[in-house]
Amino acid sequence: MPATEDAPKNYLDPRVLEHIKRLDLRARRVVEGFITGQHRSPYNGFAIEFAGHREYVPGDEIKHIDWKVWSKTDRLYIKEYETETNLKATLIVDCSKSMRYGREGWSKFDYASTAAASLAHLLQHQQDSVGLVTFDAKVRNVLPASSRMIQVKEIAHTLEATEPDKGTDVEKVFLKLAAQVRQRGIVAIFSDLLAETETIRDALERFRIRGHEVIVFHILDDDEIDFPFDENTRFVGLESTDVVQTDPRSLRNAYLEVIEDYLKEVRKVAASLGVDYTLARTSEPLDAVLSRYLAWRNIARRRG
Repeated sequence: MPATEDAPKNYLDPRVLEHIKRLDLRARRVVEGFITGQHRSPYNGFAIEFAGHREYVPGDEIKHIDWKVWSKTDRLYIKEYETETNLKATLIVDCSKSMRYGREGWSKFDYASTAAASLAHLLQHQQDSVGLVTFDAKVRNVLPASSRMIQVKEIAHTLEATEPDKGTDVEKVFLKLAAQVRQRGIVAIFSDLLAETETIRDALERFRIRGHEVIVFHILDDDEIDFPFDENTRFVGLESTDVVQTDPRSLRNAYLEVIEDYLKEVRKVAASLGVDYTLARTSEPLDAVLSRYLAWRNIARRRG
């Protein structure tokens, strides 16, 4: 059923979101639903971080005196703060043909687009700059990072106009992008990462060498993880001409073992490179994407 104003948390549910056709509106509803579930708003804008102490001098405002320090030292010190530097984020969305997979009208690309647009919406409200790149076998669209109010609409429009219909070349594309995205910042990748793990390692390493913080949202359909097929099935390659007609029950155990090993290796690759990794099923609410980003940002603040 369509989302309603009295059930904002439903805006995180893909089964509800697919009924909201405009991507910019869908993204706004996701963020609204996410905020409803938070104890405090993630719309912090410019954050103020504690920098250190200095001795009090006449004329300083009393409200900035650190009374805890005074109680221990019997001397007056002023707490000084600095404004956090806002971040620059580049959202990289896989629009290769394999991202078209999905049942009941909700594909991996739909999920990736909604997640990316929602994150863009959140970033804009935090006064961060956000840009977009789409790719398959080559870079398709590039929107340079900006904090303009219209940026989210432009990102949504670009994603809505994108049709996944080509193969992919992760390593080649990421090599090019790592050279193009010169200013250090966040690189958030939305992809099914259907490539050899060594290729994934080489691709992600390009961004890390350049000093970027990398967040990967590994987007897979439930079918790809659980292999729920029971009846004789015809499997058609999305990025190849391969066709296999088989009884899936005879393949299930072997398939599940292969996919489990693959996911373990991808996690291991991400951990070894210091890349933040999240597996996102297309059936799961999108709050995981926003929560993961905010958790990463809080860690990055403390490190910085």
